[in-house]
Amino acid sequence: MQAITNIFSKSDFRKICYRLAKKDSHLGGIIKEYGYPPFWSRPATFQSLILFILEQQVSLASAYAAFTKLKARIGQITPTKILVLADKDLRACYFSRQKIIYARELALAIKHKKINLKKHKVLSDEAIRDEMIKVKGIGHWTIDVYLMHCLQRSDLFPLGDIALVKSMKEIFGLKQDIEKQKISEIAETWRPYRTIASMILWHSYIKKRNIKIQE
Repeated sequence: MQAITNIFSKSDFRKICYRLAKKDSHLGGIIKEYGYPPFWSRPATFQSLILFILEQQVSLASAYAAFTKLKARIGQITPTKILVLADKDLRACYFSRQKIIYARELALAIKHKKINLKKHKVLSDEAIRDEMIKVKGIGHWTIDVYLMHCLQRSDLFPLGDIALVKSMKEIFGLKQDIEKQKISEIAETWRPYRTIASMILWHSYIKKRNIKIQE
């Protein structure tokens, strides 16, 4: 099996940020104003994926409120525990009807070994995407942020992320109706470190709005 090379770590994260800042003055301006972004990471677990599902199309505060409520109810979040909960139990934890379905579909996929999270460390981004995209409720944004934050893959740029796109428009002075293809073309210049560039842009978005991020 071919070794996975597109990985960054906490030890080289700031070096990559510095390299990007030297290459692109827009990214450099963010670091000059706000400092380096945090090394945002999560374990590559079912529990992390449930939090990503909860974060789909809602504020981080709303997602974390639901996640905290669920953890208070069942402790460590596992596929087995999710599958034994009734709809009313999940609704009490602020899960929408759709997200109840998504959480269960993911739990079933892992239970029936259609997804093997332990093997993901040695699989390519493409192989992981092909495996996960088949699960209802797991779209490209969820896969992108999982690869970025849980597996530290260095070259993802989630165009479906609203905050990231807004930050791009702010920093680069782009028109609100700019085509996503044009945004993608700008991001191409940051290869093979588009993940780290994305984190710098998220950092700007968060700092400008004084958003509090739960660890």
